[in-house]
Amino acid sequence: MTEKVVLVDHLISEIKKGAFQSNKKLPSEHVLADQFKVPRMVVRKAYEQLQDLGYIYSKQGKGSYVQDSKIQIPLILSGDVSFTEKMKELHFPFQTITIFCEEVPFDQKIFQSLNVGNDEKVFKIGRLRLIDELPIALHTSFVAQTIFPEIEKDGPNISSMFLYYKQRGFLEFGSNSSTLNVIFPTPNEREILQCSNLVPLLQVESECVDKNSGQVLEHTVIIYRSDYFTYVI
Repeated sequence: MTEKVVLVDHLISEIKKGAFQSNKKLPSEHVLADQFKVPRMVVRKAYEQLQDLGYIYSKQGKGSYVQDSKIQIPLILSGDVSFTEKMKELHFPFQTITIFCEEVPFDQKIFQSLNVGNDEKVFKIGRLRLIDELPIALHTSFVAQTIFPEIEKDGPNISSMFLYYKQRGFLEFGSNSSTLNVIFPTPNEREILQCSNLVPLLQVESECVDKNSGQVLEHTVIIYRSDYFTYVI
């Protein structure tokens, strides 16, 4: 491993153990360079990476400080309870903002998932999930207008898709097999989720199914900030 990687791993370990308290100043570049017998540039690059990863922040002319500890949310990847209901059960200060509702062009995978033809209309509804006003996840639901005729009008005001479905007579939900991928954020996703390009995202792609009829209600793509979740699969 390079000198920078060794130093980054050491500092992350110390921060996680509580050796450096939140909002307390970290050792200067000069001190760490002497301690680890490395050039100051190595320390500077290590601090830059820790800042990109969200562990520390800098004050101009004053040095580097430990970032407040992030909340850790247990993420249960099941399709029978809505994300909103899970967060309420855990008593998190939770908020949902619908940030887009728009028709999507033909996409074979999505249209096939919803069992609709390429001449039918499908809309995507994006809900940004926040805890303590911090964005933690982006949920995108792809919904066919043939199943929900008013989705174009209703979409911008939907905060919970499960509640929307229940109001229209679909009462029990399940999910088909989910696909999980670890990805790195695009520039647009970095802006929406307020994260650096080094914070991995967990992408979950699945289908929400009405248990009684077997009808696929939506094709779902969710991206979670990995630094805010622990995972229960």
